[in-house]
Amino acid sequence: MADLPPSSDRSDDVPPTGDDPFAHRSVMLDEIVELLAPVPSGLYIDATLGGAGHASAVLDARPDLTLLGLDQDDTAIAAASAALARFGSRATSIRRARFDQMTEVLRGATELHTQPVVAVLFDLGVSSPQLDRGERGFSYRTEGPLDMRMDTRRELTADIVVNTYDDGELFRMLARNGEDRHARRIARAIVAARPLTTTTELADVVRDAIPAPARRRGGHPATRSFQAIRIEVNSELQILPGAVDQAIDLLVTGGRCLALTFHSGEDRIVKQRFLHAESGGCTCPQGLPCVCGAIRAVKLLKRGGWTPSAGEQEHNRRSASARLRGVEKLAIGGAP
Repeated sequence: MADLPPSSDRSDDVPPTGDDPFAHRSVMLDEIVELLAPVPSGLYIDATLGGAGHASAVLDARPDLTLLGLDQDDTAIAAASAALARFGSRATSIRRARFDQMTEVLRGATELHTQPVVAVLFDLGVSSPQLDRGERGFSYRTEGPLDMRMDTRRELTADIVVNTYDDGELFRMLARNGEDRHARRIARAIVAARPLTTTTELADVVRDAIPAPARRRGGHPATRSFQAIRIEVNSELQILPGAVDQAIDLLVTGGRCLALTFHSGEDRIVKQRFLHAESGGCTCPQGLPCVCGAIRAVKLLKRGGWTPSAGEQEHNRRSASARLRGVEKLAIGGAP
């Protein structure tokens, strides 16, 4: 399959309403529940808990699973805790932590030590509640401060990136995280326009830096730049490889790791780590028997992964760039 478009919107396009501060529609919910149906009884780690949409559905379908939920957003933690209260003791282990800290968190969760890890889910990217609240600074559509932190305890903000990185640093960051062919023009325009203080100011600068013909194609001209800055602020691509490796290491035989991505960079990392685990890091020439001693850790559930149905994409446009990949842990000692 071709690379995913560089969109990283994790949920639906409907702003939260009513009393729920983290309301959203979970992408590929039915597929995820179905893929986790065969795992053994034990502990399910939701590494990106959000509003607990996936977690609630999985726990409903599998009364024999207990949840460890992780999220670095305190608003998400509060919303998920309320949503999961009906599951009682099965869903009391919710921690404010990044997903690359799952091994550390699990070691400290003494109430879970006796349970085998049978499932890990990553739902990557930014969620609708984060995008739709201007004060979080994630969206070019709504005026807000240049923030973009998923964890507000972090020191690095979009303001620091935009107003202190030199044009070379900005170019490399925009090209790497946003895959934008106009990255150099945008970097120079940002430096020339400093200081920038709001998301709408930044969006205008980015838009004006892109040639008019390119602005007329695709979505909003600032989409890639905002995505790139958000990824930089939250170290999203840097921490993902180690987190996927941790998840695979934690699983018991028959356990499954699923990763839902919305950005081509995320998807490449997940694909690479899954393939590495599938081969055991085998360095032998392709097509020849393995003699290097590599130990295969997982099998792919589907080569290439899954994408949302046409119906889901029609009703939830933010799901259009999603791809779901999964692996199942093999018994120790299998050879590639």
